[in-house]
Amino acid sequence: MTDTPTMSMITHLTELRRRLIYCMIALGLASALAYSFATDIYAFLIRPLEGALHGEDRRMIYTGLAEAFVTYLKLSIFAGAFITMPFILYQIWRFVAPGLYKNEKRAFLPFLVATPALFFAGGAFVYYAVVPMAWRFFAGFETGGAETGLPIQLEARVGEYLSFIMSLIFSFGICFQLPVLLTLLGRAGIVSAAAVAQKRRFAIVGVLVAAAIFTPPDIVSQICLAIPLMGLYEISIWLMRLQEKKSRPSAL
Repeated sequence: MTDTPTMSMITHLTELRRRLIYCMIALGLASALAYSFATDIYAFLIRPLEGALHGEDRRMIYTGLAEAFVTYLKLSIFAGAFITMPFILYQIWRFVAPGLYKNEKRAFLPFLVATPALFFAGGAFVYYAVVPMAWRFFAGFETGGAETGLPIQLEARVGEYLSFIMSLIFSFGICFQLPVLLTLLGRAGIVSAAAVAQKRRFAIVGVLVAAAIFTPPDIVSQICLAIPLMGLYEISIWLMRLQEKKSRPSAL
């Protein structure tokens, strides 16, 4: 009898190791596949900057000998993580599902679907809405020689640019997980819809701080993140109220 907890722990660790190996293999294969299309992915991510520069004859530079190669590797891993996210979440689900009751499995399945969907929505939002405005703002600081004596012209480093836009996409994807986080906290009984609604003023401050941290230093980009985050906050309150209503015992 004394060996049962030990064997159970070993079994769980073995299962965790197996799931992690699956995730690493999937990430490696997806990253290798993405490297074959690294030029196409680069062209896709560079499009907002190209649009902000009005299609002029411009260029990207790299100042380190291995900078372009390392940047393409980072880009491939980033794209591979995007591709394999549903698979990784599925492996997490397969690991925790055996310890859940049937009703708990049904309750958590929507979160399994919502997490990658909201992450992709956040990434698409920053790419199509925030980045074009931010890039036009930064490109607006260019000047001609007649204005400053010597022209100020943007020649962005490829590594710096791609790291910046990838971090923006990742940050917005994480921020868009707010409904999942608050709804899970509500289901666990840690917070209630009424308490979250009462803290709305503090949430507004927190959202503005997060927008200032995760976006470029211009007010337009910060507002573009703050507004949808507050919308997601209100949606979270509604979902928590709906959840509490369903879990409340019906009156006899």
